[in-house]
Amino acid sequence: MCFLGLFLFLPTRAMAWGMLGHRIVGEIADSYLTAKARAKIKAILGNESIAMASNWADFIKSDRSYAYLSNWHYVDLDKPYTYPELHAFLKSDTSTNAYTRINFLTAQLKKSGISQSEKVMYLRLLIHIAEDIHQPFHVGHTDDQGGNGFKVNWFNKPINMHSLWDSELIESQQLSYTEYARAINFTTPAERASLWKEDLTKWIYDSHIIVEKLYTDVKPDDKLGYRYNFDHLALLNQQLLKGGVHLAGLLNQVFGG
Repeated sequence: MCFLGLFLFLPTRAMAWGMLGHRIVGEIADSYLTAKARAKIKAILGNESIAMASNWADFIKSDRSYAYLSNWHYVDLDKPYTYPELHAFLKSDTSTNAYTRINFLTAQLKKSGISQSEKVMYLRLLIHIAEDIHQPFHVGHTDDQGGNGFKVNWFNKPINMHSLWDSELIESQQLSYTEYARAINFTTPAERASLWKEDLTKWIYDSHIIVEKLYTDVKPDDKLGYRYNFDHLALLNQQLLKGGVHLAGLLNQVFGG
């Protein structure tokens, strides 16, 4: 089945970053892999790049046998948290969400003896979900399904806030994923070292703080367009870039880089 056909059967919950955003983050991550990690990833994915592998977890939503993966893509929260509160909550959480699944996938990929097909699936999922949680509305509110129930108008088109941050803002820049990655992928060694020291809880907390502000920036049914794009583009690019750097650090750690 072609990719267009796949999207006709996707469930209503929106996908993080959309196809373009995921590939941007994957392309950035690829630029910071160690030689050792790159070789091990190549042995698993073959000629499939990180950028292309990053969309698999959304493509397979069209197959109902993978419906159990639905909750793996996000961490919905029902109130504002301080960092210590969120850290304690996530450490004690046993539900199926992006936090627990990233930890699961990381542990699985470090194991010896898992099959090649498991390695491929786990790596594709890890890439995608680690990227997901940098889209702020993947750490959104429980009561509106991470912004899916928050309706606004984007250049007079009815959408929701989740979709706006998934794809509309990114696609409005009218760049390919490689062009976009080249346009924003500027980090210093010190910046990368600092980001690589951050643990998964910090990634989620940063998205949580951002999304709490995004919820207050607009009201339901607001008409958004050029000004919203202008005001939020730097934040969007920051999250795409941080997602790529964080993902590279995680993959380097998993594969012994």
